[in-house]
Amino acid sequence: MPASTERTTASPVSIIIAAMSLIALGVVMVASASASLDRPILGPGMWTGPFGRQLIFILVGIALMLGTCRIAPTLLGSQSIQYWLPRFLFVLTVAALAVALIPGIGDSRNGSQRWLRFTPGGIDVGFQPSEVAKLALILMLASLLGGQRSAPRTFFKGFVPATIVTGVCVGLVGKENLGTAALLAAVAFTILLVAGCRVHYLLILVGLACFGLLLLLYAAPYRLDRVNTYKNLWADAQGKGYQPIQSLLTIASGNWFGTGLGTGLQKYGYLPESHSDFVFAVVCEELGIFGGVFVILLFCGFAWLGLRIMTAAATRFERVLAFGLTILITLQAILNIAVVTVVAPTTGVPLPFVSAGGSGIFITCTMVGLLAAIAARGVSVAAHEADDEFADEMEAAPAIVQSAFAT
Repeated sequence: MPASTERTTASPVSIIIAAMSLIALGVVMVASASASLDRPILGPGMWTGPFGRQLIFILVGIALMLGTCRIAPTLLGSQSIQYWLPRFLFVLTVAALAVALIPGIGDSRNGSQRWLRFTPGGIDVGFQPSEVAKLALILMLASLLGGQRSAPRTFFKGFVPATIVTGVCVGLVGKENLGTAALLAAVAFTILLVAGCRVHYLLILVGLACFGLLLLLYAAPYRLDRVNTYKNLWADAQGKGYQPIQSLLTIASGNWFGTGLGTGLQKYGYLPESHSDFVFAVVCEELGIFGGVFVILLFCGFAWLGLRIMTAAATRFERVLAFGLTILITLQAILNIAVVTVVAPTTGVPLPFVSAGGSGIFITCTMVGLLAAIAARGVSVAAHEADDEFADEMEAAPAIVQSAFAT
């Protein structure tokens, strides 16, 4: 049988179901983690609280996911779109990242100036350009390394442009968000590796990345404090070590089967950011170790589906893009869980689909929509190749067989 009939296919519905499963879990856990002793979750002020806002964010995110899945297949098939759209989005993202760093314009929260604030109709809306940078960088790298005229194994046409766009993005993001900057650097490295960049070029990138991340680390004293706290949590248990210690206590209090959904105690002022960056600890407290393992298995399933979509993609651009989207969501989940379990120093990286937050859910859902669109195009190409092969076989078949199929 010719190789064309053996093309791997991946259903676009599967990746959407996997994402929706994580989103549904996130809704439940944000509702539980944002519970308050002085007012009910469902009430007149619901839409101003974390749970109500998250519901709105999720509805918008699902609309973005389905809309992208619907529109993107046509866009992905255009060579001009593959070239110009990533560059346009990248330039806008770099501009937004730079504007967010300007004093008086960028909004500072939790000691980091990485937000842009808008007040349409008197409604306070915050937006993180660093979330858009994740999608913009992956699209740009896919265009540079997977485009029709790309040459990822060359130094000046492949490696240098990819390194420049990565450096610009990582540098601007890392000024106020080292965790996301490190994530972007790791994703860029894996994309270059999978796209076929020469290993000795990658060693140069590793050296540059280590040097840059060290500069960013020493540029802000609180980052060094987090590293030192990670080395010895109990040196300042009521101060700098409070967050990771409370995270460990939250996980440990759940034991194997948890205290029960909604019955956790650590969320009542003991564990900061319990509904956002540290929501995985609440999962382990209320659903137990088995609940935490279940969440990890969901992300493993998502990663497996994403890699299947990559292998079934119709073009090289889509293969690089699918891999980048999958590896970013997977690595971000790994980083968040590592921080919550104190395997890594504390960073402000949320758990995809599950943590509360608008910018993150919007971009992550858009990524899932792109993965579903790539899967749909892969299935379409596989079906077309199968039809072509069937036509070739029919031409060689006896006349009686051809007439049977014709009727």
